[in-house]
Amino acid sequence: MNLYISAQGNDSWSGRLPSPNRQRTDGPLATLERARDLIRQMKAQGRLPAGGVTVWIRAGIYERTSTFELSAQDSGTADSPIVYAAYRNEPVRLVGGRRIAGGRKVTARSVLERLPAEAHGKVLAYHLKSAGITDYGQMRRRGFGLSARIPAGLELFYNGKPMTLAQYPNEGWLTIAAAPAGQQGGRFTCDDPRLKRWAQAKDIWVHGYWTWDWADSYEKVVALNPDSGEILTAEPHGVYGYTPGKRFRVLNLLEELDASGEWYLDRETGTLYFYPPDDGDGELMVSVLETPLVTLNEVSHVKLQGITFEMCRGTGVEVRGGSGVVIAGCTFRNIGTVGAVIQEGSAHKVVSCDFMDLGDGGVRVSGGDRKTLTPCKHEVLNCLFTRYSRWSRTYRPAVRVDGVGVRVAHCLMCDAPHNAILWGGNDHLYEFNEIHHVCTETGDAGAFYCGRDFTIRGTVIRHNYFHDIGRKLEAKGFVDVMSVYLDDCASGITIFGNIFYRAGRAAMIGGGRDNTVENNIFVECEPSVHVDARGLGWASFWFDGRDSTLMDRLKAVPYQQAPWSERYPELVNILNDDPAVPKGNKIVRNISVGGRWIDLYDNLNDQIVTIRDNLTEGNAGVEVTSRGIRLRKDSPAFKIGFQPIPVEKIGLYRDAYRKQLP
Repeated sequence: MNLYISAQGNDSWSGRLPSPNRQRTDGPLATLERARDLIRQMKAQGRLPAGGVTVWIRAGIYERTSTFELSAQDSGTADSPIVYAAYRNEPVRLVGGRRIAGGRKVTARSVLERLPAEAHGKVLAYHLKSAGITDYGQMRRRGFGLSARIPAGLELFYNGKPMTLAQYPNEGWLTIAAAPAGQQGGRFTCDDPRLKRWAQAKDIWVHGYWTWDWADSYEKVVALNPDSGEILTAEPHGVYGYTPGKRFRVLNLLEELDASGEWYLDRETGTLYFYPPDDGDGELMVSVLETPLVTLNEVSHVKLQGITFEMCRGTGVEVRGGSGVVIAGCTFRNIGTVGAVIQEGSAHKVVSCDFMDLGDGGVRVSGGDRKTLTPCKHEVLNCLFTRYSRWSRTYRPAVRVDGVGVRVAHCLMCDAPHNAILWGGNDHLYEFNEIHHVCTETGDAGAFYCGRDFTIRGTVIRHNYFHDIGRKLEAKGFVDVMSVYLDDCASGITIFGNIFYRAGRAAMIGGGRDNTVENNIFVECEPSVHVDARGLGWASFWFDGRDSTLMDRLKAVPYQQAPWSERYPELVNILNDDPAVPKGNKIVRNISVGGRWIDLYDNLNDQIVTIRDNLTEGNAGVEVTSRGIRLRKDSPAFKIGFQPIPVEKIGLYRDAYRKQLP
């Protein structure tokens, strides 16, 4: 059965296409809710047809003022699924925002006095209350260690692209000069004379990497002294306190609305000021909806297909429980937090979707039972992730994985300040992905990252292509990052058959055990492999009782009982086997050319770490081409058992939902 929805539809109609030869007294529906309710009626009458129901959505912008909710009663079956799909690939946009228009050039002297001179005559003012918009949301503290579910405040989008909240500097960073009350004193100084321009500014915010290059946060300014350059923030202040020499920027300033694409909202008057990149006649929208655009709670066998989810303050789609939900060929863009959340349930799939310009990351996926090691079998396949982590810049990856048995494959992840995949749990599979230009704004970071847990075992990272990872410095290339970062005693991970090209510290084993680095190609990495025994040195506090994190996480799982004892026998007696010593690590049958081969720290040697059959000198037969890395058929690596890497399978592919490749 087919039902139809149109922006010109009517919920009193049947949802069928009208006959072209008759007067129009029937036709498509107007809302998703009405289509859902009609399907509920069919099911109540026992009339859900064989083959299921497809709700075809015609082209248009569907502004959502509330969440479209599906529950268990809205489920299909394996033989009769329920599909909500864009009709014949027409552009269907579910929007959590409102369009605004009627901007006028700023003429008020009180505003012009605050605007930079170079912006005079170029900034347009929009009165949101006149457009019926009175909920401006809030700017909230967000960033490292805080929830990824914190809604964004009102944002501005022009012609489908996010605009920049007025900030200083426009490029680069300011530097903390001093912390007069100490690192945890809640205030710091800046020597930039620009602060003197902000005497009339209200609701100032600062964003910075306050102490570490892997931890950022947004903080509200409660006092600013333009003469001394001292800035006082609201409690609990910047994450890890304020450290001289560290970087930050200031935002939400009318006084800094000086570049095209910037905007500022005066929340007292409801006036939005915008410096358009052109004449300003394009589509202008502000985000309004703070709840998800769509939720599916305990739903099974439902598909969302070909829909664009965008311009909301919260998440795009949330799936909780149920089984067999498929999100296919959809676009998630201009979203305030996370694109899609998959939590619990089984066998859900996100397939051939594009995720871009997201506030706090792409997909968060979890499920399965760690106590029984039962896999959830969720999959994220053939998806593009780019320009994510617009707001929170650290630990908001393209894909966040938890639980047991998640597969992420054939994805492209690029152009982001920090992680591509961040995970916990067991027995995940990451394969055939291409990852480049991530960790571009951070340090001590990993494109693929896990850490501080002996028990997160069984994950396999194979046949991925990592290249151009990290920050680009003129003199040093890509530095201060890892491609696969097994941090703080992460153990039991397999890194097999990957290609690493200009990928920083490519494979990093930070004190963990039972990790395998095998059959990989490393080109121009610094180094290709790193192994340390930090538990015997600076991180001994995890083993002498000063910090119980590792031991608490070990005790939280039944590691001495089946199925754990059968699946991971190395864990059973780990506490009686020098747990601080990184035993069981294997570095075998790899190729490393250019750059540096291996760094062993803390007096490690090949008596503790198995290192054998690696080709690190001479002509290995590796060629760098315009299409990537190639290993010649006459490479001597094949004589030592090196297995061919299926390069042709790496990355995105064309299918029924993805007709073209980016």
